[in-house]
Amino acid sequence: MPLPDPKTSRAMRHVRSISAQAFEREDGLWDIEARLTDTKPRPIVLASGARAAGEPVHDLWLRVTVDTALNIVDAAAASDATPYPTHCDSFPDAYKRLVGLNLLRGFRHAVRERLAGVAGCTHLTELAGVLPTATIQAFAGDVMPTGDGQHDDEQSQPPFQLDRCRALRRDGPAVAKYYPRWVIKPLDPT
Repeated sequence: MPLPDPKTSRAMRHVRSISAQAFEREDGLWDIEARLTDTKPRPIVLASGARAAGEPVHDLWLRVTVDTALNIVDAAAASDATPYPTHCDSFPDAYKRLVGLNLLRGFRHAVRERLAGVAGCTHLTELAGVLPTATIQAFAGDVMPTGDGQHDDEQSQPPFQLDRCRALRRDGPAVAKYYPRWVIKPLDPT
């Protein structure tokens, strides 16, 4: 379902694209690669020089290597386009500070502690925020059983995704319909 039509005419001024890809490695680890690009549909002039319409102002990459417990065992960053070449991209090793973090246990807070402000690149640090959910999506069905609703009686634990979002709350209609074994009755308010 698309967004409702805008109320007035408008002109495109900026495009930020974020993508994430996950790769299962032959050594049992996983590489999660995220990319952020910023472009303008018109030529612009930056302090470091002019950029043509559509030429990236930012084209940034962040890769973490994780084990199946979501622990980061390696990290790398790269910058293909930055507004201040040789300055913005002069500290890719800063993102090695992600090594040792777990994507599900205080990750976003730890990233801000280690890489906020002048300790890192604002945009790469922001990009790190997509890593936990991108990894969960990658692991769903491969590393983390999601249950198919029809073989729930063979599982001893509820599927991982239950109670992780409003639609899949255990006292809700979606769980009652698709995962009936795991539905819980809401508390009687009286």
